[in-house]
Amino acid sequence: MLHVRFQYLFQKDGRLIVGGLQSGFYCQEGRLNMADTFRTLSASAEAEFKDKGSRFIAYAYPIRTTEEVKKLVDDQRQAHHKARHWCYAYRLGTDGLQFRANDDGEPSGSAGRPILGQIDSFGLTDVLIIVVRYFGGTLLGVPGLIHAYKTAAAEALKTAVVVEKNIEKTVFLRCDYPNLNDAVRIAKQHQAEIIAQDLQLDCRLTVCIPQANYENCLAAWRQTRAIDISEQGNMEDE
Repeated sequence: MLHVRFQYLFQKDGRLIVGGLQSGFYCQEGRLNMADTFRTLSASAEAEFKDKGSRFIAYAYPIRTTEEVKKLVDDQRQAHHKARHWCYAYRLGTDGLQFRANDDGEPSGSAGRPILGQIDSFGLTDVLIIVVRYFGGTLLGVPGLIHAYKTAAAEALKTAVVVEKNIEKTVFLRCDYPNLNDAVRIAKQHQAEIIAQDLQLDCRLTVCIPQANYENCLAAWRQTRAIDISEQGNMEDE
């Protein structure tokens, strides 16, 4: 089972582009290029942009699920209850296909899409950006709104700390207690992390393995002939 999904990286004119087909993926010789890492934020960040009296306050967050999106947007609606708009965009997963751009009452395509464009321009995923707008009394027009939301999002990302993380796969191990040390030792040798365990006479481990080390780690476990491996988590009792 994939713990973090695959990331496909393509280059056009020497610039790295990350995202789904909708955001500019390019295929070289008809094949996808698979990477072992992805870029996201290590912590939240914020910035503000002003134009003709309107304030655009951008909040950037690292996220893992759509449930987090709803909570964070609701939190900003409460924190800025006097604002006019709470526009946002996110991209999830390293396949780049899970995303949303929300204009929240602004003219279509003037807010959410420019925000999403900055997430993609910075080569990020598992990221949400919310831009809160306080209306200043002067209409900006669609071009002005696009510029404002794009700039606010970009400024928030410029202040954020970007980290590169391993793409991981999750596997489920089962072994007798005397073989537990071998299972753990091999995991450590391949920089794998044990995220859950049930240690009895019949031991069960849930392990996250960096994508780059996945095949070698599984091969080492199989060589022991004493460790059962499942990628689905459906190990049945004999």
